[in-house]
Order: sequence, then C-alpha cells, then structure tokens
Amino acid sequence: MTDAIVFEKSTYGSMILPVMSLREVVMFPKSIVPLFVGRDSSIKAIEMALDKYEKRIFLVAQKDPGQERPDVDGLYAVGTVSKVLQMLRLPDGTIKVLFEGLYRASWDHERGLMIEDDIQMVRTTALPDIEGSLMEGEALVRATHEAVEEYSQVNRKLAKETILAITSVSQPGRLADSIAPHLKATYDRKQGVLELRNPVRRLERVYELIQEEVEVFSLEKKIKGRVKKQMEENQKDYYLGEQLKAIHKEMGRDFDPKADMEELEVQLKDKDMPAEARAKAMAEMKKLRQTPPSSAEYAVLRNYVDWILALPWNVVRDVDIDIKQAQKILDDDHYGLEKPKERILEYLAVQALVKKLRGPILCLVGPPGVGKTSLAKSIARATGREFVRLSLGGVRDEAEIRGHRRTYVGALPGKIIQSLKRVSTNNPVFCLDEVDKMSMDFRGDPSAALLEVLDPEQNSAFNDHYLDMDYDLSQVFFITTANSLQTIPLPLQDRMEIITIPGYLETEKERIASDFLLPKQLEQHGLKPENLSMSKGAILEIIRRYTRESGVRNMERELASVCRKVARALVEEGDMDKTVAVTKSMLGTYLGVPKVRHGQREEEAQVGVATGLAWTQVGGELLFVEVALMPGTGKIEITGKLGDVMQESAKAAISYIRSRSEFFGLRKDFYKEIDTHIHVPEGATPKDGPSAGITLATCLASALLDIPVRNDVAMTGEITLRGRVLPIGGVRDKLLAAHRGLITKVLMPKENERDLKEVPKVILKDLEIVFVENMDQVLCEALKDVTMETLFCPTADIIPVSKALHKGHEFTSTQ
Repeated sequence: MTDAIVFEKSTYGSMILPVMSLREVVMFPKSIVPLFVGRDSSIKAIEMALDKYEKRIFLVAQKDPGQERPDVDGLYAVGTVSKVLQMLRLPDGTIKVLFEGLYRASWDHERGLMIEDDIQMVRTTALPDIEGSLMEGEALVRATHEAVEEYSQVNRKLAKETILAITSVSQPGRLADSIAPHLKATYDRKQGVLELRNPVRRLERVYELIQEEVEVFSLEKKIKGRVKKQMEENQKDYYLGEQLKAIHKEMGRDFDPKADMEELEVQLKDKDMPAEARAKAMAEMKKLRQTPPSSAEYAVLRNYVDWILALPWNVVRDVDIDIKQAQKILDDDHYGLEKPKERILEYLAVQALVKKLRGPILCLVGPPGVGKTSLAKSIARATGREFVRLSLGGVRDEAEIRGHRRTYVGALPGKIIQSLKRVSTNNPVFCLDEVDKMSMDFRGDPSAALLEVLDPEQNSAFNDHYLDMDYDLSQVFFITTANSLQTIPLPLQDRMEIITIPGYLETEKERIASDFLLPKQLEQHGLKPENLSMSKGAILEIIRRYTRESGVRNMERELASVCRKVARALVEEGDMDKTVAVTKSMLGTYLGVPKVRHGQREEEAQVGVATGLAWTQVGGELLFVEVALMPGTGKIEITGKLGDVMQESAKAAISYIRSRSEFFGLRKDFYKEIDTHIHVPEGATPKDGPSAGITLATCLASALLDIPVRNDVAMTGEITLRGRVLPIGGVRDKLLAAHRGLITKVLMPKENERDLKEVPKVILKDLEIVFVENMDQVLCEALKDVTMETLFCPTADIIPVSKALHKGHEFTSTQ
C-alpha cells in the first residue's frame, strides 16, 4: 500500500458558462448555499443558466464588493461551477436562489469576459485536486473533527445536523470544502482556501481558521462576561444611587454625587489656576470619585477641592492708576500724614511706569487713634483695589498664619488664604492690624510665620500647610500697623518699610475736628449742619482740656457727647430748625469738668525750678524739675517715679556740676555739707529717657548758685559728663507742648536742627529756637540775667556752700 492516494477527478472539462459575481461570498464545491440576488445582470445570468446550460452557472467572488459590474481584473481567478437547485421570486423584485457547488474551476483570463445577450460569459476549466500524503491527511481529518467539536461548543449557531454531516466526512478535500462555508473568516481568506488544490494543504488551512475562530470566540466570551459583569455593577450602582437620591429627596436634601463630581470637574477645567494647582486638584478629584460619600474622608477631600476652586489664583483686579485722583482721595480722607501719602503716590507712579510691581510692605507705627487702619482703607480706594483687614492682636498660633495640615480634624487654611478667598482677588490691599500685639506659646511663633508673608523676595511662593503648594502673594499690597516697634521682632522689622505716625498737632486736630469729625457726628446723630455751630475756641478747649491723646478718637467721643445733648434739646423743644451755638465758656455745660491738665509755664522765674520738654505716647508735655538743698552729709535723693535712664541722667548732671565747681565759684567739697533732693512732679506718672539731662543740670546749677531759671524757657537734650549736649527725639511734639504752654524760647541740641522741617511753620513763628552744643551755652540762655562773663568767675573768692546756707549767703562766688 502506497502513502499517496488519488482523488476522484471531475468528469467536467472545459465549457462556456454564464458568470455571476459574488459580493463578500465564496462558493465551495459540495456545499448548498441560499443567496439573495438583486442585480439585473446576475438575475439574467441565472435565467440563462436555467434555459440553456442545464442550470449550471459559474460563481466567482469579486475583489471589490463596491463594484456594480466588475471587469476582468475585478474577479478572482478561481470560482465554483454550481447548479441552480431552486429559484423563488420575491415581491420586491429580488430572487432567492439555492445553489449547489459542483467543482472548483478557473476561467480563461486571456479570452476574458464574453457577452451574450448582455450577459457575461466565461470559458471555465475544471481544477481537480492533486495528490497528497495519506497519513498526514488522516491525522488532519482527526484533528479537524475534534476542532469542529470544540468549535461547535463556542458557536451555538451551527446546527447539530450540520456538525454530524461534517464529522461524517473522512476525505481531506471534501472535509475542508464542507467546513469552510460555515466559518466567520473574511471572504478573501476563504478565497485563499478555495484556490488550494492540494486537499491536505486546504484542510490544514481550514484547521488554522477553526483554531483562530475558537480563540476569537473564547476571547469574545470573556469580554462579554466582563462587560456583563460591569454592566451589572453599573446597574447596581445606578439602582443604589437612585435609591440614595430618593432618600435624600425625602429628607429634603437634593444631592447627586455623580452630577456633583461632573460639575466639579467642569469647574476645575474652566478655572484659571497654575498647572501645579490644577494637577493637585485633579489628583484629589480622582481620590474623591473612588471614595463613598458616606465616608469621613469624602468630606475632607471635597473641602480641599472646594478651597482650590474658591481661591483667586490668577484673578487680578484692574488697577486704574490716576495720581491726581489718588492724591485727592487721600487728602479728602485724611488731613496731614504727609509721609504715608507721599510713599503711596510714589508706589503708584512707579507702577504706572512698569505696569507690574511687587506689592510694597509698609508698617504704619503710631499711637492709637491716629488713623492707621483708616489710612489703609483710603489707600485701597485710591489704588482701586479691594480692602481686607486681619487683626493679629492676641494671635499666638502659627497655624493662624500658615494653616493646619489636613491630617487634623477640622483643618483650614491660614487667615491669609481665607482672606484672599473672601475678597476673590489676588491683589488687594491687605491690612495686618496690631502686628505688635502677637504673642507665642507652645503652638508656635506667628511672627516667624509672617517672615515669609512679608518678605518681597519670598512671598511669591508662600506655602500654606493646608494647601500644601505654593501660592503667589507678590501682588498683594501689605500694610501692617503697630503702636510700638519694641515688641516687633527685628527680623520682621527688617522686611517692612517703617513709617512713623507720631500723632497730630493741635492745629491738625482742630482741622480734623471741624472738617471731618463734626460733620460725621452730625450725620450720625440726625442733625443738620445748621443745627450746631461750634467755635474754634470750643474745639481747641476740647482738645486741650478734655482729651490727652496723639490721635483723635477721644475727641470724636467728646464731639459725639455734645451732639447727643444738642439732639436731646432740639427734640424736647420740638424745634428741629433751631441753631445751637457752642462756645468755649459753654463746654462745662455739655461736657462737665475738664478732665485733663496740660502743663503751663511758671508765673515767675524761680530758683531751683527748670522747665523741660518730654515726649509721651499721647504727645509732648512740659516737664518741671525741682531741686531743694539742705544741710547734710552729701546725700542725694531722686524722686518722681523716674526710670533707670532718667536717674542716670540726674547722676550725670550732678557729676558735671561737681567737675565744674571751681568755674562756678564753689568749693571742691561743697557737696559734703549739703543734702540734695531732686524731684519731678506728677509722681504717679512713670518717666524715663535721657532728654531731661540738661534740664536736671540747669536746675542743680540754679539751686547751687541761687540764680532763678527763666520761666519762659524750656529745654531738652541729653547731657554727658563733659557737658556736651546730645540729640533727642520727638522734636515736633515737644515744640507743640512748648507752644501750648506759652513758652517763648526753646533750647535744643544743635544736631536736632534738621528735625525742624517736620514742624509746622505756625508753631515755629511763635518760638525762638536756640541750638546748643554744651551746658555752658544752656546755662547762659536759661539762667536769668546771666552772661558767660558773670557766670564763670574762676578767680573770685570761693565760699563753701554750707556756710552760705547757715548765714543766708547766696550760692555765688561774689557777695
């Protein structure tokens, strides 16, 4: 027995047959296939086959299914000679034809398509199978039978009868031809099977197609199962979501988590923010979608996303810079305060040139009531920015500035970020009030947290603990206010531009009262401008006798008290058009007994009494110094609640007098026989500072030399042991106190001459300012009827002070 077998050759030879092209269909021998035919050319070919060619027709697939009547190149080279078993005409004009494949055949391309009665004809030539390996064929037949069984498990559309018919075939060629029509392979791949004449190779190709189909069906089954499971889960989620919505609706809370997430995502995409913030927010949104709404973590994530959405990352308000308009606004709102106004106008001028400038950081330092916070509001109005105020008084937790980390329950951003959210713009005027009132404890030092906020080089990347990302504060106009610099840490002071507002002069207070405060109080108390007329003398009396302050807050209260009494009088009388005139003499009726006593100069020149000038937080004051000498043993008593610096100044003055005793005509040991008592009245008021040095020395010299001190002279300056006069501060307020106390001459250090630029001319025109460099000049100007020649007489007879005390002699070197 040989390894090769001879397959049955077709009894059909070469013949001419009508041809019908097939769209995406391949006809195989020994197969019966129903087809719906609609093309006229195909219908005519079938009719011709029935009439003239014993129902035989050549079926061949066309290469391009879109061609209506393909030519020679549009048809494959191999097709199937078939028999028309049955034909049924349908109402729509198409026919249903049942074909039976007889044998594969090729057609003569060289002769091409022949036309007979407008029907395409071809000369066909049968293609019998060629010999193949018997053993390989048997092995393939068995493997294919098993593959068909497996294929039938995944493709339920195959009928059992078809499976039985296929598995009953044992010849490789016929088995391949009977399986191929039932595969879901593409028509071009089926055409490749049809063109294989070797039955073993043909069956091998069919076997490959079956395995591919099985694998595809298996994968498709997995995908369908996964999709079904996912759909079931989605249906479950949808069902539960609908139930949750119904529950919330019954409870009066309309909440749709899915719609909420979609809305948040849209807002995040539309929000103008830095790329870092957007990436952070989208990462949190991903977590939020995976977190159940009932979870505690959901609220934390949602709050965080809401904060990112609410912040004005790149929202900058347009600033319309008009220098003249800004100056008018500042002048209308505040009288005086020239330095802060000048600094603001400089900033606006520079910003108008460069278009973009880092926000300055100003620190307004001054006593209460001078208008620091209201000035910040006026700056916001003048620059066209939003205004936000944050009071730092009593803040002792660093988290108030930097925020809490999200790991804490109820965590929030710091007050800086919260305030920016409130104004919804990234370039407001930000007033940090009472920056000197912050404290620190175990929770941290808030002043250290402000170092980054108030540093123009760092605040472009301010990192809030809650946001955990950089936030740009460089365009914020920061203004801080403080009553004193002593409690502000030096590193924080270094980051700010200090502008001192020492307080208002009497002339400024009078102008503020008449132009700003009185009209404001009249409006608040329902009075018309014509209902109350207050003289300039009455306003000055309120300033001098009823208030003691650098600002105008108490003065406004006193004006409000006058307005209340006037309002009551008008209501009681029933005459709302009456005008009430308030003069200086009538203030006692409205405000009661004067509450404040300002120092006035002495009625006459006295020995051992000198007038100094002091600066307090509520302005300048006259400071009287008294010295009394008594027989004793050289003791020195200093009273008046003086501070350490002032006591040291008194001791320096005593040492100066002792070192110059011979020039004053005193014995070198004069101090051993007397006791000296130095007193500064108003002992309940603490006093300190070096500026009383020359006043103490003058008072001591007057008592020892028994020469009166001029009562119209006041002085201020620090003294050294050599008698040099050093500069002091508070010149403006001290000169105001001298003017108010009817002083006509003021002695002050030579180096303070430059400070007169800050003093109003109305004050200077009534004062004689004498600049001194040493105590010799001071004594000659302060002591009555004394010149340099009469004061210093080193050649005169020296008389012990104690002897003069006992005999009533004068304390001078001459009798």
